[in-house]
This record gives sequence, structure tokens and C-alpha cells, in this order.
Amino acid sequence: MEISHRPFVFLLSLCLLLQTSLSIENFHQAFPIVEPDPNHTKLRLSREGLEAISRITTPIAAVAVIGPYRSGKSFLLNQLLSLSCYEGFGVGHMRDTKTKGIWVWGTPLELEIDGVKTSIIYLDTEGFESVGKSNVYDDRIFALATVMSSVLIYNLPETIREADISRLSFAVELAEEFYGRVKGQDVAFEPSKLLWLIQRDFLQGKSVKEMVDEALKHVPNEDGNKNIDQVNRIRDSLAIMGDNSTAFSLPQPHLMRTKLCDLKDEDLDSTYVARRDQLKKLVASILRPKIVQGKALNGKEFISFLEQILDALNKGEIPSTGSLVEVFNKDIVERCVKKYHERMVNLRLPMSEEHLQSAHETAHDEALKAFDAQHFGRQHAKKSVDQLDEQMKEVFKNFVLANEYQSSKLCEALYTKCEDDMDHLQSLRLPSMAKFNAGFVYCNQSFEHQCVGPSKQNYELRLTKMMGKARSMFIKEYNNRLFNWLVAFSLVMVIVGRFIIKFILLEMAAWILFIFLETYTRMFWTAESLYYNPVWHFIVGTWETVVYSPVLDLDRWAIPIVCIIALCVLYWRCYGKRKHGSGWLLPMYNSQKNGRNRERSE
Repeated sequence: MEISHRPFVFLLSLCLLLQTSLSIENFHQAFPIVEPDPNHTKLRLSREGLEAISRITTPIAAVAVIGPYRSGKSFLLNQLLSLSCYEGFGVGHMRDTKTKGIWVWGTPLELEIDGVKTSIIYLDTEGFESVGKSNVYDDRIFALATVMSSVLIYNLPETIREADISRLSFAVELAEEFYGRVKGQDVAFEPSKLLWLIQRDFLQGKSVKEMVDEALKHVPNEDGNKNIDQVNRIRDSLAIMGDNSTAFSLPQPHLMRTKLCDLKDEDLDSTYVARRDQLKKLVASILRPKIVQGKALNGKEFISFLEQILDALNKGEIPSTGSLVEVFNKDIVERCVKKYHERMVNLRLPMSEEHLQSAHETAHDEALKAFDAQHFGRQHAKKSVDQLDEQMKEVFKNFVLANEYQSSKLCEALYTKCEDDMDHLQSLRLPSMAKFNAGFVYCNQSFEHQCVGPSKQNYELRLTKMMGKARSMFIKEYNNRLFNWLVAFSLVMVIVGRFIIKFILLEMAAWILFIFLETYTRMFWTAESLYYNPVWHFIVGTWETVVYSPVLDLDRWAIPIVCIIALCVLYWRCYGKRKHGSGWLLPMYNSQKNGRNRERSE
């Protein structure tokens, strides 16, 4: 049974694949590019429309038509494309809207704009105010069409209502946020050209421009109605955007509107046909390629741009200009954070907290200046600034932690070295207060200059305690060790003077020193008073002068010097006395050998 099912599954998959391929190969038709979700509140992308747009390799310019449902948007697009209703966008005459979401004509028109070959795509949008939809959904359709298009045709039947002006709030916010940066090098996107298209047979003696201007005049608001204030603000902004908008009137093509799809050009009103052709020329004259961050978009780039916009518009309960500003500022924020990080990473850690804070403030200010020069949006850019500031603070926290670690590591190494040096000074073979003080000062100075950063204060306290204990311990042991050294030295000199060089005066001096240290000091000086006696201070001063000086460190060179002296004495004892005889001027011990060889007198 399992084997018999495999051919069936394979054939079914092949049929589906062929059917999909055939449907996509015919691009001379309309495709949905954005569809409503099941709840009809948010939007999602459609594969067919993306496939149609992704084929385009030249810069894209989009023409979108928006307006109330059943206002003739699809028919108007077919007229601009020179297509019949049966070839182009579907036209509906029922109460429900025919177009769902946003549709694109699969075959773009080719047009040369400023010497650049440009692909013109036409977008049909779902009409607002239809049955069964929320206002939020209409706002998302309106907002997306506003952002996607290069030319936004606002198709209105008969007249301009206050509700029609209110719906332009999003377009106005976009213009206020982005319009000031159109001439810059790093443009987010150029706001679409707004084309007011009024479809009616007569304008009561007014031009369509006068009609639009009149609709945009302030409405008195003596009662302080908030809705009227909001619409008046939109009117003011639209008046300021006068150079970015155009007004055009189009008469009805025929009295029998339900039969329009069956009529040819010669059956339509001649005035309508003439005005329609003028409208085509007007649209072509104001079309420009879609520019995003200074670059004209091809098909794949347009899809990527669309995905970003759709994510931003679907965010939150209602679509907002602020979410779009965040999308376009996201890359700029990342670049500024990278610039901040590159500046900070060049610092040589550890350093003092003041220097690190100063470096942070300098890099922070430079990043903010770079953001100010490149960012998009005015009122809504503050959130991006806050995001930039927050991200730089996070990066700075990492550098603070790194500085603390490097500071602790460096100060710990210096502390350990000082501790080792103090231990070494404690165990000197020849104790020297001068050498200990020199090491003590050197350790303090090297730590003060080399230990930097936030850990310095803590390690300074530890170092002060450690060196205070080391100094107290050294002083406590110093006098005892020096006294013992002097006793040992006197005994050594007795042996040297008696048996090695046989110098009686040296032996006598050594005995005197030994007797003085072992008897007189114990009989007449207490242990405490000994170390405060001037004689002892003289002995200490002499010892310090002999043992340690900047020129000679006897603790380091004592053994080599003793060895050299011993060799000299040995040489003199063995060879020097035979060659030169005794040359001593001071009293020496007489040789017993000479006494035995002397002749006895009779």
C-alpha cells in the first residue's frame, strides 16, 4: 500500500508545481501585493505581487490611487494603463468593494525620467469606508499607499469633504517628518506627490485649484472643538505643502456608469477623453523614481522596503509616523553606536574614571552630532535619539566593567609586587633601614603612578595597611638583627685577626667591640634605652653608611667582596710573604719557628 501511494503523491505535487508556474508566468494581469489578515485589521504580503515586482531590475516609480470605495479607482487605473475592464484591474458595481488590500499591475510601463529608464507600476487600493472594516484598517491601507507611491492620486467624487481632509493626516505627518530632508544626501524617502483628483461634471464656476484652496481654509472653531482643531492643523500643513501637491478635475466619462466597461473611447465623453489624456501627461511629468536613503529602488529593493514599512505599520494598535521614523533611523542608530564603539575601543584601559567619563562624553557627543546630521524625522525622532542614547549607555557600561577589571588586574599585580618587595626587604642578609626606606618609597611611587582606574582607591588602602605592617615589623626586628650581626662580626674579626692575618690590633679591637656589646650594654643599658643611646645611633649610622649607599649595596655584593678579599689574603699568605718579606709596620705575632731556630748563647 505504501508503494502504490508514492506515484500518486508525486503526480499531485507535479501538477501543483506546474499550475503555480503557469499562473506566475502570465504577468499581464493584476496581482495582490498586500492582503488583509483574517481579522481585517492588519496587512500581510502576498507572494504573487512580490513575484511580479521582484523581476524589475530598473528603478521603480509607483502610482497609487486611493479614495472611498466605489469611487471609480480601478476604472481610473485601467484608463491610465489604456486597458479595458476585462484586461486590467477588476471593476465592481456591487455594494461590497472589489479590491481587497493593495493590488499591482504585473507588467510595468517603461518611461525615461531624467535620462534614466524607469519602470512605472500602478497600485490599486481597497476603498475606505466600506462595510465590515475598521477605521484602523483603512488607515493602514492609506498609510502604506502614501509611503509606497511616488504619486498618490486622491480620487474624490463630486467634492472635498472634511473627512477626506482628515484622512490626509498621515500623509501630512510624513511630509512634516521627512520633507525637510529631501534635498539631503541621505534621504529616507521622498514624500509622494499628492494629486487631488475631483471627478465631477462642473465646479460651479470655480477651478479645481480654487476648490482645493477653499477646502483647505480654516474653519471657525468658536466652541473649541478638538476635531475641528485637528482638521485645521492638517489644513495648515497641506497649505505649506503646496509645492508637493497638484489639483486636477475629471468629468464623468458617461452617464451610464454601470456600462462603462462595455464602452470604447469613441463612446465616452470627448471632454473626459481629452482630460484623461492630460491627466496621463500630468502624472508622467511629476513621476520620479522611488528614492530611499539616497538610492533609487529596483524590484527586490522595493520589496525589502515594503517589508520594513509593513512591519512598522502593523506595530501597535494604530499605524503611526513614529514607527516609520524608527524604521528609517534604525540603521543610522546602529551606525552611530558603531562610531561610538570604535572611538571608545581605541582607549587604553585601565584609566581613571574621570578620563573614561570624559572620553565617553566626547564620543557620545560625536555620535549625537552624526545622528543629527543624518536622522529622519522631526517630532518623532526623539524616540530614536533615546534609543541611541540607551544603546550607547549599554556600550559604556561594558567599558566601565572592562575598565574596572583591567584596573583591578593592574593594581593587583602592582600590589603583589610591592608585597613581594617588602617580604624581600624583611629578609635582607644585612639589614639596612636606608635600603628599606628606599624600597618603601619606590614601591609607593611606582604604585601611585602606575595603578589607575576605579580600583586604585581600594588597593591604596590595602597597600597602606600592608606597608605599615611591614615597616613596623622591619623596625622591630632591625635593632635586634643589627645587634646580633655586630656581635657575630666582632667574633669573626677576632678569628681573622688571630689566625688568618695575625694582626694583633684588629684582634684587640674586635675583642673590645665584643666585650662592649655583650657586657657593658647589658650591665648599664636596658634593652629599651640601648636603641635611643647616642652611641648606638653612631653605630647604626656607621653601619648604614657601610652597608648601603646609592653606589654600593653591600647586601648584594657582600659575598663577592668577601671572596675577593679571601683570595687576596690567601695569595699574600702563600706567595707574597716569600717574595717580598714582611712589610707590616704594625705589630704582628712573632713566628715560633724563628724562635726555635735562634742559637742559644753560652
